[in-house]
Amino acid sequence: MNYRHGFHAGNFADVLKHVVLTRILLHLTAKETPFRVIDTHAGSGRYDLGSEEALRTHEWKDGVARIDRSPLAPAVEALLAPYRHALAGARALYGPDAYPGSPWLCRHVMRPDDRLIAAELHPPTYRKLVDLLGRDRRCKALAIDGWTALRANVPPKERRGLVLIDPPFEAKDEFEVLAAQFIAAHRKWPTGIYALWYPVKERRGVESLMNAVDDAGIGRLLRLEIDVDRPEAAGGLGATGLLVVNPPWRLAEEARTLLPALVERLAQGPRPRYLCESIRADG
Repeated sequence: MNYRHGFHAGNFADVLKHVVLTRILLHLTAKETPFRVIDTHAGSGRYDLGSEEALRTHEWKDGVARIDRSPLAPAVEALLAPYRHALAGARALYGPDAYPGSPWLCRHVMRPDDRLIAAELHPPTYRKLVDLLGRDRRCKALAIDGWTALRANVPPKERRGLVLIDPPFEAKDEFEVLAAQFIAAHRKWPTGIYALWYPVKERRGVESLMNAVDDAGIGRLLRLEIDVDRPEAAGGLGATGLLVVNPPWRLAEEARTLLPALVERLAQGPRPRYLCESIRADG
């Protein structure tokens, strides 16, 4: 699967990923000590939903546009508030068609002493990322491969923070590479929070990732998935997931409130599904 993000910005997969990301970041700010975010496949950091790419697929119409449509239940809206606030901030700066990527969302939440490392290998995309981050001393863009950035930056000197791993899934062995690179990073920094995004096109790749993590003895996992039951005739992605390692306290509880509401609002067919599964290491 070639996940070129300009075509998919603001879709249902982004909604899940970015809602959970903002919740994790909010939990990190609950302590006074600084944290670091390492975004291994950062992209450009901001997208235009009125661009030729976005208008070719219109995926955002079944994603963020549905979230914009009307408020959800009060308990859900309380948890969505940081995401909605970030959306409003991006639109205020760049116009109503702006959609913030993960680097922008991180910078929006970060405090003066928090730090962001954002890696992006594709030269035109990297230049857009540099323009977005500007001269913000809290943020550093790296024009290197995301896996190299991951190996080079864990553990961070702050010793607390988040690694967001969001590869493009262009290669057939991306699940195997994701598993191997994450496990190696976890050995170096076992106490960090990791959020691994993945598409669900066929279950074999997803289960190979889960089995590899299990075989490595890594516990304290939160597996989150939504399936919007996208009609096969429509093509494209119909389900997505996040594996959160060392999830913040209460994130699972928050997910149990968020995911049913999100999958109901984002459903494209009559049988949408979600998964919220906490896994702890034996012993």
